Amino acid sequence: MTDRAAIPASELAGRIGQEVGVSGWITVDQARIDAFADATEDWQFIHVDPEAAARTPFGGTIAHGFLTLSLLSKMTYEATPVLEGVVMGINYGFDKVRFLQPVRAGSRVRGRFKLLEAAEKDGGRWLLKHEVTVEIEGQPKPALIAEWLGMQVLQPS
Repeated sequence: MTDRAAIPASELAGRIGQEVGVSGWITVDQARIDAFADATEDWQFIHVDPEAAARTPFGGTIAHGFLTLSLLSKMTYEATPVLEGVVMGINYGFDKVRFLQPVRAGSRVRGRFKLLEAAEKDGGRWLLKHEVTVEIEGQPKPALIAEWLGMQVLQPS
């Protein structure tokens, strides 16, 4: 399923409250923003019209909040370990999402992952909750903070 480092489930308890990974930087350029606008049919001018967006307090276009949130999928593949024997991961949703600062076109973002909870479920599944902070390069305030739930399904023994 992945090239990420694999850890035994027995190590999860010792990692709760710890940062478990940081992704690489991702450039959020205008082409990415435009592609997201096309995929979601959200063409609000603040995202896709550089001239009109230049006249706003942002001084230019910004990424959709949901675009920044969707980049968590790529970030987690780079930053977080998987459990030994995992056959698939499932996005289980969010307990909390807060958009704190807009991501200006051309900025770079990355995700910091801290393991908050790990619960073993029936059927060889583990529900993991991570606090994810998406940083904007060169900015003191993050783009977003989220509590993200993911289910890791292990190969039956």
